[in-house]
Amino acid sequence: MSRLAWLNGLPFEEAQAEFLRCCGSTRWAEGMARARPFVSEAAVYTEADWLWSQTGPDDWREAMTHHPRIGDISKLREKYKTTATWSSQEQRGVQEASEEVLQGLADGNREYEARFGFIFLVCATGKSAGEMLALLRERMNNEPEAELRIAAGEQAKITRIRLEKLLTSP
Repeated sequence: MSRLAWLNGLPFEEAQAEFLRCCGSTRWAEGMARARPFVSEAAVYTEADWLWSQTGPDDWREAMTHHPRIGDISKLREKYKTTATWSSQEQRGVQEASEEVLQGLADGNREYEARFGFIFLVCATGKSAGEMLALLRERMNNEPEAELRIAAGEQAKITRIRLEKLLTSP
């Protein structure tokens, strides 16, 4: 059975839980579960993009609560068990970072949260810890509303990657 057929055949609650692993917005995950059955993987991605475009700030903030802080590997294992493997793969660039860069990320995350009221969210796949730190510092200059939209865009990228993993992982 293909992963798409498996996903299409899940009971609603189980499908919603699988979609929540991809994006922590309840509204988005419910919409994805209701949109089944999907005729193709492309249809999954199209629906995901469309549903995300229909969400707003409350949904974006909710989705952000399902992510660990960049570089917080210990929290990955504790709080985010259902996505820990994916998150650790996405944040692979942090695992070999220097102590100085890790401290910069920790300090920067605290400053970012104090300024914007939510965690620093970036699609970390393929980025080094230094690149993520530079992005964090650069984005600190944004206006709060603009930064929230940027973070929502990063969530959309993360969601796409996680949907791909959901549809291809055994």
